Amino acid sequence: MNKQQYLTNNFLIAMPGMDGSDFSKSVTYLCQHDEQGALGLVINKSHEMTMGDIFKQLGVAPVRPEIATIPLFMGGPVQPERGFVLHTPVGQWDSTLQVNETLALTSSKDILEAIAQDKGPEKWLVALGYAGWAAGQLELEIQRNSWLHGLAENDIMFDETLSLRWELAAHRIGVDISLMSTEAGHC
Repeated sequence: MNKQQYLTNNFLIAMPGMDGSDFSKSVTYLCQHDEQGALGLVINKSHEMTMGDIFKQLGVAPVRPEIATIPLFMGGPVQPERGFVLHTPVGQWDSTLQVNETLALTSSKDILEAIAQDKGPEKWLVALGYAGWAAGQLELEIQRNSWLHGLAENDIMFDETLSLRWELAAHRIGVDISLMSTEAGHC
């Protein structure tokens, strides 16, 4: 793929044929995609842990108790013990990858402490683990019809109900995912 075809800041929308895998009915936000590979976070699968569990590990108490009840996301199968915060606006945090003008991925604890104190970014989600692809791997999966892709939209990532994100992401690129077949045919 040449530079303009990389899919940073796109959603990967799992095709129905991926049922039974970790990515079944998933929407993955691509934080980085280049000639070396890709990194993304699944944004529609909740984790059994909550922000309260993270705050306990950090030894901080949230100023608003309801923050502790917010579920974490299962970001992907790679390094499931590692936390990532996808957020807007970008801000100034210790370890941040700026994805675009308004969105960033941070993996340092300073942002979690700020969230606990209600001084964090305006919109955020915290995921454990990430989805990763080696050079050329994602391109091959797309060619094999494992994924649809389209430009990411912040409202889907941060505002929509989890159970609706897969169908809504597909709908936004003009696809009724319920009409998609799990099999390909040839004439």
